[in-house]
Amino acid sequence: MADRRGQLIAPAIDVVRHAIGDQRYAASCRAQFDARGALVLHGFFRREAIERVVRESAHREAEAFYARSTHNVYLTSSNPDLGLDHPFNLQVTSSKGLIADDQIPADSPLREIYHDPTFQMFLCQVLGIDEIHPYAGTLSSINVHFASEGMELGWHFDNSSFAVTMLLQAPEGGGVFEYVPNLRDADVGDMAYARVGAVLTGDEPVETLHFDPGDLVLFRGRNALHRVTPTEGSITRMLVVFAFNDQPGVELSESALLTFYGRTN
Repeated sequence: MADRRGQLIAPAIDVVRHAIGDQRYAASCRAQFDARGALVLHGFFRREAIERVVRESAHREAEAFYARSTHNVYLTSSNPDLGLDHPFNLQVTSSKGLIADDQIPADSPLREIYHDPTFQMFLCQVLGIDEIHPYAGTLSSINVHFASEGMELGWHFDNSSFAVTMLLQAPEGGGVFEYVPNLRDADVGDMAYARVGAVLTGDEPVETLHFDPGDLVLFRGRNALHRVTPTEGSITRMLVVFAFNDQPGVELSESALLTFYGRTN
């Protein structure tokens, strides 16, 4: 399939439902994304492509690197000048397994989509950025995450300005994406301690983002507090993260690589 400029579009993308080569469609998606800080494009990935990726990935769950950690919602070290019960120092738990970019098959539909120029241009239009680039290095650009029973992502703010993900396999229960949009303003140093504390104690209502396997999700998580609740049941939750940067040559630090992948190359 080609867009209006004659560029090929990855066959795994359902361009009947999602005309990503049409600037009017991109503008409509941009308006929705700007209004909510989140965008779910239902049925973006064709069912047969999803089934193929799950077949190619599910049996490799044992090869994934698994990590469990406790952290504050700001993903920083604790501040000893504040009390242990201060929202800045309250700890939550995150656990997941993942396979890295260099473990994704060369002919995977995930790779076709990630490197598709029309898809990348569409992301730039929706995200409001001029350029989009893969990570430098061999590990970070495309990752498949596994969350078996009991695994979760605790409440946190992202360090990056945007995230691009797609659910591959839904669990029997749990694995719910919850968030509070625009809770803080990191650019002006507003950490919103009182509201963070209220979310952690269950005293502030949260929103739920609903999506199914094959749905593309764009999310602004730098100022939106969010989590994924523990997976329930015997079916592992599987999610692909398409990691991009708005600058070329960005590479994770050695310590971050060891934390996320257990290796540096």
